[in-house]
Amino acid sequence: MNHYETVFILNPVLSEEQIKETVKKYEDILVSKGAKMISKENWGLKKLAYAIQHKKSGFYHLFEYTTPGDAINELEVEFRRDERIMRYLTVALDKHAVAWAERRRVRDNKKTA
Repeated sequence: MNHYETVFILNPVLSEEQIKETVKKYEDILVSKGAKMISKENWGLKKLAYAIQHKKSGFYHLFEYTTPGDAINELEVEFRRDERIMRYLTVALDKHAVAWAERRRVRDNKKTA
């Protein structure tokens, strides 16, 4: 089981319900492939550095999870097929990145508490 982090940008014209449905779809895909979700973050609507598909903003979401490597390929195929996804990036985390992500989650939880 490898540790991964995926960030994806959803089209800004989607409704709140469509966003929740899309995020749930990709979470279900990962879980069905044997992934264990560690963290899910909604970063909200952010302005893009450059236009993507003539859009200047998008809804950012982050998943942190552990899964066998073959699940990543299937997840990214689904991302490519879905017109609601503007961009995505999946990275494998090493032990230092995992520790940093844990510190970031603890720090963010303290800010919201």
